[in-house]
Amino acid sequence: MIYFNCDYNEGAHEKVMERLCMTNMDQTIGYGEDEYCEQARNVIRGLCRDDSLMVQFLVGGTQANMTVIAAALKSYQGVLSADTGHINVHETGAVESTGHKVIALPAVDGKISAEQVEHAYLSHIENDSFEHEVQPKMVYISNPTELGTIYSKAELEALSQVCRTRGLYLFMDGARLGYGLTSRENDLDLEAIAKLCDVFYIGGTKVGALFGEAVVISHPALKEDFRYMIKQKGGMLAKGRLLGVQFQALLEDGLYFEISRHANELAEDIRSACRKAGYPFLVESPTNQIFVILPDDKLEELQKEYSFCYQERVDETHSAVRICTSWATSRENVQKLVDDILG
Repeated sequence: MIYFNCDYNEGAHEKVMERLCMTNMDQTIGYGEDEYCEQARNVIRGLCRDDSLMVQFLVGGTQANMTVIAAALKSYQGVLSADTGHINVHETGAVESTGHKVIALPAVDGKISAEQVEHAYLSHIENDSFEHEVQPKMVYISNPTELGTIYSKAELEALSQVCRTRGLYLFMDGARLGYGLTSRENDLDLEAIAKLCDVFYIGGTKVGALFGEAVVISHPALKEDFRYMIKQKGGMLAKGRLLGVQFQALLEDGLYFEISRHANELAEDIRSACRKAGYPFLVESPTNQIFVILPDDKLEELQKEYSFCYQERVDETHSAVRICTSWATSRENVQKLVDDILG
């Protein structure tokens, strides 16, 4: 069986493993306060061109999302998200478990707009019963989204502007950020994201690391006592240097972007084969996630050798599946899938 169901089937890039082995017996202090984590923080600050940023390493994406949101919001406040957003559909109510409501907004392509945020904010404060309702205080987006789409710089600027005008925090989930930043349609970089968002993270788990996410905070209010919240929410690793070492290896010489670009290029090969075979897409996405609509008989045939992520029933004879490439996907496996799609 060849797995195209997600982008975290494999362990870690060999250069990450080499660095972990090389430093394995080094003695350091714990909880992310070691020299490797500090060196990785400085690499990230350099890429963002901002020495004032707080950078903290957490063990995974769900821990990053729930910790950031719990740290930012008061007990009566909630977070605006696309209805397809990861925190709304794929985290088992982790955010709600911290006492904060996820306020879902409709999103056909996985994205929400500045106009939607403005409308949600005004609908709240102009309601005579506003004090009886959850107050929206944060906007959560992911880039790429759950549907593989990405935000343009203009879209992010518009979101940032409405958030700052209305006093809302803007939080970007970057679990797959490498795939977004190396997409053919992308016009964002880490410097712009750091300026436009109050907090975001650079995903490692899905982009070449064994595990771990680097949370980057620019808003002063969100920096205060943040490490207390990391510890309380289970996101702090005792052997924290393992996270710093991995992000050093991924980011210091551009490896992160190189392997992300590899995944996108292979995804485009699969996407082109689907088009050539006449199979439409549930949503057009320029990153490593492909949402193709297949006849059920073709899907049944392909599933004898390949594992995909089932998305939804489209009609009586067609289903949409997600085909996902990763930093570790081989060209040989992609060529085999391409041949079988066209066969």
